[in-house]
Amino acid sequence: MHQPTGVPARETAMTSATTPTTATTRLSTSRTLPLETHDLGTFDDLVDLVSGGGVAVLSGAGLSTESGIPDYRGPDGTRRVEPMTYGEFAGSSEARRRYWARSYIGWQRFNAAAPNEGHRVVTDLQHAGYVGPVITQNVDGLHQAAGATDVVELHGSLERAVCLTCGEYTSRIGLHERMTEANPGFMDRFAEAAASVGSQWGEQVRPDGDIVLADALVESFHAPRCLVCGNDTVKPDVVFFGESVPKALVERCFRLVEAAGAVLVLGSSLSVMSGYRFVRRAH
Repeated sequence: MHQPTGVPARETAMTSATTPTTATTRLSTSRTLPLETHDLGTFDDLVDLVSGGGVAVLSGAGLSTESGIPDYRGPDGTRRVEPMTYGEFAGSSEARRRYWARSYIGWQRFNAAAPNEGHRVVTDLQHAGYVGPVITQNVDGLHQAAGATDVVELHGSLERAVCLTCGEYTSRIGLHERMTEANPGFMDRFAEAAASVGSQWGEQVRPDGDIVLADALVESFHAPRCLVCGNDTVKPDVVFFGESVPKALVERCFRLVEAAGAVLVLGSSLSVMSGYRFVRRAH
C-alpha cells in the first residue's frame, strides 16, 4: 500500500479486499513514510484504529476485485489497461460507439457483481458506530448493495447515464434495454466471435464495465441517443480519465476527512491525486 510523507500514526491504509483478520499483513500504520508499499501492521493496529470511532473510509478498485471486478493497476501501481479518456469520448462519435458496444457486453457481468466480505465488513463497522462516511472511488455501487450508508461516490456511478448536450439523466438499466432493442442479435454475434477464438467475455471485463471487442462487432453497433435532444452524446455518469471531479464534491470529501478521527484506505494504491489528496488533507 502507498503512504504519503508526513501522515500521522492515525492514518492507516489496508489494501486487501478481505476481512480485517485475513488482511493483517496488509495493514500499515504510518509515521513519516514515502509513497511506497509497507507491510508493517497487525490486527491490533486495526483494532486500535477503529475502536475510537469517527473513522472515514476511502475505498478503491482493489476492494471490488473479489467481486469479479478487476482494477486498473497492478501491485506495482502500473496500469493493466489503458482506459478511454474523456477527450476521446466527448470528441468522437466513433469513440462513443466503441465505448457503448463494449459496455453493452461488459456491463452485464459488472451489474451482476455482488458485494464481497470487504464491503460487508465496512458495513458492519459502520452499523456498529466505528466507521462513519465512506468515500469510494469505485463506480460499482457495491458499498450500497452491502447496506452501507453515507456513501460518497467520488467518481460517479455506472447506474446512471447523462447526456453531455442537454444534461438529461437516465438509468443504466433503461439505457441497456434501449440498446438491446436497437441491436437485435448483437449478443449472439458476440458469443459466436468469442467462441471462435476460445475466449470468455466475462474474463475480460474492465473496471468501468466495458470489454475488449473486435472492430467488426463495434462497427455494427448502434450507440444510444438521448431521448430528449436526440444527440449521441450519452455518457455513463462516471468520471473518465482526463475529466475533473466536480469541485463541490471534492470540497465535501475534504470536509468529511477533516472531521474524521482517522482515515482508513481500502483497496487503493493512492497512485493518483483523486484519492491521495484526501489522505494528505487528513494530515
